[in-house]
Amino acid sequence: MISHSRPSLDDREVQAADSVIRSGQLASGSEVAAFERETAAFVGVPHAIAVSSGTAALHLALLALGAGSGDEVILPSYVCAALLYAVRQTGAEPRFADIRKEDFNLDPDDLPRKITKCTKALLLPHMFGMAADIREICDFGIPLIEDCAMAFGAHYEGKPLGGFGLLSVASFYATKMLTTGEGGMIFTRSGDLAEKVRNLREYDHKEDSVVHYNCKMTDMAAAIGRVQLKKLGGFIAARKRLAGLYEQALSHLPLCLPLPIPDREHIFYRYAVRTPKPVQDYLTDFERRGLDVVRPVFRPLHTRGSADLCPVAEDVFHHTLSLPIYPALSEEEARSVAQVGSEVLGQ
Repeated sequence: MISHSRPSLDDREVQAADSVIRSGQLASGSEVAAFERETAAFVGVPHAIAVSSGTAALHLALLALGAGSGDEVILPSYVCAALLYAVRQTGAEPRFADIRKEDFNLDPDDLPRKITKCTKALLLPHMFGMAADIREICDFGIPLIEDCAMAFGAHYEGKPLGGFGLLSVASFYATKMLTTGEGGMIFTRSGDLAEKVRNLREYDHKEDSVVHYNCKMTDMAAAIGRVQLKKLGGFIAARKRLAGLYEQALSHLPLCLPLPIPDREHIFYRYAVRTPKPVQDYLTDFERRGLDVVRPVFRPLHTRGSADLCPVAEDVFHHTLSLPIYPALSEEEARSVAQVGSEVLGQ
């Protein structure tokens, strides 16, 4: 079975982890501080705060903006549930916006229907490695948190993602663009917001009665992340090569493949394909042929009892599948995926 996703690791990560273990400094220390400096420089912002997960990063970023009971946070419906849970953790209410079929990102045209006097912030994920249309969304003046979990390393108008919002977050889960096993990062240009996040991230030596958390990253995770960050350019190049192979193999079929959009880089965290028939018609056949092909989103978030309408998200959910694509996927495996994909999707 060719897996849908897999981490890309070698002896360099093993050596980095071994060095931390031998040092005896396992909790947050110098490796975390170095990883924060290096990722901040990579994104082009002065502040980066390492945390235990991408979900923790979302939660603390929302708290830093003051989100809480009585507030509303806008997010796209077609995204993983971590965003929803982070909003719920603050006590705020989610408002779900629809997406555009062309890039799976939040549709700015739907925002006027979702903005209210209670809107506190907007969570903007860059879906599947494609930058969202940031400029058009920023025109609404809503405090913006970029979610770069699926697009860390991509660019918008020539600048790295992560530097456009008041805050931005990244996830370093096992199969993200780079991994620390579990982990996340919060980025900001604001010293005040950075201090709020750092204060919330840990509970020790606090004299106030504010709720604090234990969301620190370990030195072992950070050491692995520092190695991965050095490899990120190669990871992205590999993903783009594999995407080119898929495009060449599948472009003759009646499918909607990922297409380039000017000034919005796609780094192919997922190779998401829109199909003419419901994807359920294909998934069993892929599994029978030894390929782990999946729906890239479990299900639209607005279907969990919300009154928000997101018809495009529902249509995309039923007609979109994700082919295996990751740096550890060999070219031979990718050609097998392309061959089987052409046969199954061409039926």
